[in-house]
Amino acid sequence: MITPYGYSTIAKVTLISLLIAAVAHFLPTAIGVPLLAIAVFLVLFALQFFRDPSRTPPLKDGVVVSPADGKVVLIQDVEHHFFGGSATQVSIFMSPINVHVNRIPLTGKVTHLKYIEGDYIAAFDHASGERNERTEIGIENGRVKVFFKQISGYVARRIVCDLKPNDEVQIGERFGMIKFGSRVDVFLPKSATINVRLGDNVTAGETILATF
Repeated sequence: MITPYGYSTIAKVTLISLLIAAVAHFLPTAIGVPLLAIAVFLVLFALQFFRDPSRTPPLKDGVVVSPADGKVVLIQDVEHHFFGGSATQVSIFMSPINVHVNRIPLTGKVTHLKYIEGDYIAAFDHASGERNERTEIGIENGRVKVFFKQISGYVARRIVCDLKPNDEVQIGERFGMIKFGSRVDVFLPKSATINVRLGDNVTAGETILATF
C-alpha cells in the first residue's frame, strides 16, 4: 500500500526516471546501463519510502503508542509547558528506510497544534527538537495528555499534518508524515510508565511507548 502523501513525489520521480531511461537508450552500453540502473533505483526507492502498511493498535485502555517507526534515541526527564511541570521525553529517529507515515498515539482531542519554521540540522542531533522546522501537537482525553513533535531533518524538508484544532482522533489512525528521514519527540506525563528503552525499534500505531 502506498500513502496518498507520496503520490505527487512518486509521479515526479517516475517521470525523471523515464527521461533518464530514454537518454540511456541512446548512449553506449557502458554509460547507458548504469543510468538505467539509477532510473530503476529511484523508482524503487520512492515506492519503498512511501509505503504505508496496515497497522493494528493494541486493544487495551491506558496506553500510548508510538506515532512513528524508528529507533528510540533519547529518554529523559524534562520540564514542559504543556504539562505545567515535569514530563518524560521519548525521542524516535526515523531513518530513510523506515515507514514515514505518522499515527495518532492516543485517543482524544487535539488541544494544541502549531507549525514552527526553523532550521534543518541533522535529526539525530537532539537540538533539532527545538531548532528545526516542526509541527507541535497536543492531545488530551480527560484521563491523560500527550504532546509530540514532527521534526524535519537535514534531508527532510516537508512535514505533512492533516490535523486541525479540536479534532477528535483515534489511537493508531494516520495523520501525516515527514518526508525523507526525520524525528518525532514524544512528551508524556511523569505519572506514565515508560515501556521502551534506548535503542529499541518501535512501530507506529502498534508499539506501546507508555501506560497510564
